[in-house]
Amino acid sequence: MVVNPDGVYVDATFGGGGHSSLILEKLGPEGKLIAFDQDLDAAANVPQDPRFQFVPSNFSNLKKFLQYYNGCPADGILADLGVSSHQFDTPERGFSHRFEGVLDMRMNSTRGLTAAEVVNRYPVAALADLFYKYGELSNARQIAARIEACRETPIRTTTDLANVLAPLLPRGKENKTLSQVFQALRIEVNDEMEVLRSFLAQAAEVLKPGGRLAVISYHSLEDRLVKNFMKSGNFEGKIEKDFYGNPLTPFEPVTRKAVVPDDDEIGANPRARSAKLRIAARR
Repeated sequence: MVVNPDGVYVDATFGGGGHSSLILEKLGPEGKLIAFDQDLDAAANVPQDPRFQFVPSNFSNLKKFLQYYNGCPADGILADLGVSSHQFDTPERGFSHRFEGVLDMRMNSTRGLTAAEVVNRYPVAALADLFYKYGELSNARQIAARIEACRETPIRTTTDLANVLAPLLPRGKENKTLSQVFQALRIEVNDEMEVLRSFLAQAAEVLKPGGRLAVISYHSLEDRLVKNFMKSGNFEGKIEKDFYGNPLTPFEPVTRKAVVPDDDEIGANPRARSAKLRIAARR
């Protein structure tokens, strides 16, 4: 990703700092790395490096903070859209059905509705819509109706929700189905699809010509938005052309197809199994 060692680069999803560490290794003394993360826990991983600037904010504020920190135009932007291992493995964050914890799921734990509030407050039709759209669950209406029928006693924890849904989980696919339910709630709680749209549009504005955008996604909803935007500059994937038939798109794909992990990488990191990396260069 680092083509110009003295350039300005962005890690839009700092997390544990692994990607930032690799970028800093490639930067020269005049290079700059600006990293974003709205999760307050991420601040503990900030390196002491004069070339590094941490922004405790959602990457939907990309343009504003790059302008503030003299980061425009940027040479490269990286976003890893997955939930961090720290978030998944901290029970009290409520991201995983593998642990008992408060049903929270907020990336920024200081603001917004929790997953428990969504589950206990949303009308059944709204719950069905989000499970269908964001969880891609064919039995979304059944799941929503089951939740509504059982929430006279508030559903407060990950275990509460798993127990409520137990009668609807297909045999042999219990974990997969619960993961889809939890994914849908997490996307809703954090408004992830709208945030991603905003980020991609701003990335097109702040990258210099030739600058690269690299995005790692983990489910088809995210990947479809990234693929369409890199291909056409819009989220529908419809390529518009000028009078001469030239495509009016802000990006030129660097990878013709998504880059996926090989067996060795999956063996070392099973959570990378569903990862897809797409890279495009600003025209």
